[in-house]
Amino acid sequence: MHTDAEWRSLLSPAAYNVLRRQGTEIPFSSKLDFETRAGTYACAGCDLPVFSSATKYDSHTGWPSFWRPLTQAVAESNDTRFGMDRSEVHCVRCGGHLGHVFPDGPPPTGLRYCMNGVALTFRTA
Repeated sequence: MHTDAEWRSLLSPAAYNVLRRQGTEIPFSSKLDFETRAGTYACAGCDLPVFSSATKYDSHTGWPSFWRPLTQAVAESNDTRFGMDRSEVHCVRCGGHLGHVFPDGPPPTGLRYCMNGVALTFRTA
């Protein structure tokens, strides 16, 4: 889709670090963690809609959290960095790192898609 140099020029340093280098933003630093309006969350790298506000909830972790992504919007891969065994969530279109999914979320899925706010944009409905 883009070269590394193009990604660097298109994204803010924080978004580049998360989306292209699998970084993590500081908890409670994203305004999207506190967003409560109806709308859609999209990948900040390619603008693909990835989550609906209808599945967002306050996980009290400091990152925007959802219990289900939109259909065919994200993919998962095994992440064993830092001595942990986690499921990484990335955008299905551009491959950008969005966050991780954990099995401690609310019904109906029991999943917590813990996303980096800097990796997302928000559009009201």
